[in-house]
Amino acid sequence: AFPGAGLWQGMISTGQPGSSQDIKPFTQQPYPLQPAVTTAISSYEPAAAPAPTAPAWQGRSIGTSKLRLVEFSAFLEQQRDPDSYNKHLFVHIGQTNHSYSDALLESVDIRQIYDKFPEKKGGLKELHGKGPQNSFFLIKFWADLNRNIQDDAGSFYGVTSQYESSENMTITCSTKVCSFGKQVVEKVETEYARFENGRFVYRISRSPMCEYMINF
Repeated sequence: AFPGAGLWQGMISTGQPGSSQDIKPFTQQPYPLQPAVTTAISSYEPAAAPAPTAPAWQGRSIGTSKLRLVEFSAFLEQQRDPDSYNKHLFVHIGQTNHSYSDALLESVDIRQIYDKFPEKKGGLKELHGKGPQNSFFLIKFWADLNRNIQDDAGSFYGVTSQYESSENMTITCSTKVCSFGKQVVEKVETEYARFENGRFVYRISRSPMCEYMINF
């Protein structure tokens, strides 16, 4: 994700440090965008409200009918002794309880950010071309970097994420850090499903943050 000068309308805020985010799915449409288009655009269909039989979160949160992001957090834990523990959240993205009256996510043209990602094999352009294209989301958020660390002893930088699905499968989570259009680091993790409360849950807990992000 890339911080910007301002955030789009439709900001979601949970009232926690680093928890404000704006989520938009990608669409493929003519570029540049034109205001007040009155004619139909070939190969582009505006997002439609899911059928009442679909869950309310579908089309309103980060996920598809196959896999959904439930929670994501990046944090710092400090524990110098058993009686001294502190946890700082850099960012926390949590899904809320959606209803059918909530607005659908706004679509953006993915070509607006192609230059922020590598163009070589496996880049965003190639991945989006392979699809499924409804599984790409742009998330902008505030990260709380206000922390006072005088001594890194006993500090742990980590990332935790949770996903859920109606299908039992093995997922691979590839985290890439890009700077000025170039990939600087990649981390790949594999997670298996656990059946809980009628759905398959995937948890990647306390994954160590890479050195590049710690020093960022």
